[in-house]
Amino acid sequence: MSQGLTQTQQRTHSRFRWRPADIALGAALGVGCGLVFWGFNFAYMPISSVLGSILPGIASVLHAVWYFSGTLALLILRKPGAAVYVNVVGSAVEMLLGNNFAFTFVFISAILQGLFAELPFAVTRYRVFNLPMAVLSGLCTALEYGFYLLFFRYQGVALFSPRGIVHIISELVGGALIAGVFSWFLFVAIAKTGALDHFASGRAIRADAASQ
Repeated sequence: MSQGLTQTQQRTHSRFRWRPADIALGAALGVGCGLVFWGFNFAYMPISSVLGSILPGIASVLHAVWYFSGTLALLILRKPGAAVYVNVVGSAVEMLLGNNFAFTFVFISAILQGLFAELPFAVTRYRVFNLPMAVLSGLCTALEYGFYLLFFRYQGVALFSPRGIVHIISELVGGALIAGVFSWFLFVAIAKTGALDHFASGRAIRADAASQ
């Protein structure tokens, strides 16, 4: 019994251990996402102005473009802390390139988004990686970011006001579709190219494709 427990612990330790390849891939992923964050900063303002004139608060559906990286990182790396790591790297790249947001706001937001993205995967002890889990991860991040904005940037907007309700609903829709569904299919597309064959996530997708 003790030997079996030891073997289980060894497998868990091996599965959770960060290899140099994981660190390098996470850094590359963070840089790529940081470029997306930075580019989206320019697109968001004109788009949100148009959407806001139609229905105040609905532009929040696009916010997930700034936090899809956490869920994507977990799907690819499958390690505890992957979402936080990639988010922080991405935010650092975004800040180095320049944006209109305060340094403290960006990095605290990145860490919180990463932690909430990890919640559903942590509950399963990082054993379940599929589309429903990706959607749950996106929803958790959306809920956190939605309230974070209400508390620290939209102080004049009451939660149960029409704009506050539209904001939260839009945030959840964006989190589910962009951070969840989009991240899942982006991960699958990357894995099918063979770029992730040296990682457990890539081998799992390739094996599923071969069995169909």
